[in-house]
Amino acid sequence: MIEKRFIIEKLNKLVESFEKTLYEKDEIFLKNMKKNNLSNDDINKYQYWEWTQGVGLYGLWILFKKTDENRYLDIIIKYYENQFKLGLPSKNINTTAPLLTLSYLYEHTKNNKYLKICKEWAEWLMKNLPRTEEGGFQHITSDSENKQELWDDTLFMAVLFLAKIGMILNNYSYIEEAKYQFLIHIKYLTDKESGLWFHGWTFREKHNFSKALWGRGNCWATMAIPILIEILSLEGSIKKYLVETLHSQVKSLKLYQDTKGMWHTLINDKTSYLEASATCGLAYGILKAISMGLLNSKYESCALKALKSVLDLIDEQGIVSQVSYGTSMGRENKDFYKKIPIKPMPYGQAIAILFLIEVINYYDKNSIK
Repeated sequence: MIEKRFIIEKLNKLVESFEKTLYEKDEIFLKNMKKNNLSNDDINKYQYWEWTQGVGLYGLWILFKKTDENRYLDIIIKYYENQFKLGLPSKNINTTAPLLTLSYLYEHTKNNKYLKICKEWAEWLMKNLPRTEEGGFQHITSDSENKQELWDDTLFMAVLFLAKIGMILNNYSYIEEAKYQFLIHIKYLTDKESGLWFHGWTFREKHNFSKALWGRGNCWATMAIPILIEILSLEGSIKKYLVETLHSQVKSLKLYQDTKGMWHTLINDKTSYLEASATCGLAYGILKAISMGLLNSKYESCALKALKSVLDLIDEQGIVSQVSYGTSMGRENKDFYKKIPIKPMPYGQAIAILFLIEVINYYDKNSIK
């Protein structure tokens, strides 16, 4: 076993670099937004308020809850206050991602300004977000409508927030909608043969695009299922359904895991590159599910097998390498995913933080030093 102190050292390096990556300008995204901004509003509002920051903030929030160190809370509060002064961008699935941590922040601080924003965005999700057939959340983004499309990203980026604010407000309709969105996404995105997840589904053409079993897309599901169960304190048939879905996925994940403990950007394609954010997310989700009693402990070795490779990918500056850039839908062929560039990103940092925290929790629970 890798010594706990070494894991903590790497975690500290990740945290030290986090604020820098949170405010790193994404020139590729901004260049695209100049051409494809659906709302035609100020693109500067999107610069630091997108799904990449949303995932990053959640990782930092979990670190704050783990350590109770106010320096992490200060970074989070500073981020939101800066963005509120600038003004928030238009609402879509990806720009909803920062609302998840904001809902936790409201719960912690009871700042009504935060609550007002959360209520506004939750109502938009319920009443104004475009829907697919059967009432699914259409994966509309800042630059693409994606009409009648379900994407696996949606669960983490928008549905978890709706579930959390629903619990905070004791709003039954929000909670039930969140449950339903998980069910409809499972219905259309899980591969019945392997239990793994396809990236998307189109109701227009009735297919899963290139049928890509994309690594990071799968990790959104592996992470989101135990988080949703935790948020809603789920019991009964829906909990069982979600757990069985997760179990089916994890059985295949174990089969496709590389000898070094990582997963490929296309899980079932060894010619695609090994990818760090997917690996961290998958390992985190598996380990968290085990700690919650959702998965059998026999999968511990699968999650922990990723640890050495992940630690090796964190450099002296605390930057996680081998992270694939933001990925749209591979509509025509799977080779699209192999060509996504590798670039340090806030979500790469954050998911690595989540994984290392979960490993430390595992060490503590099992008295490993």
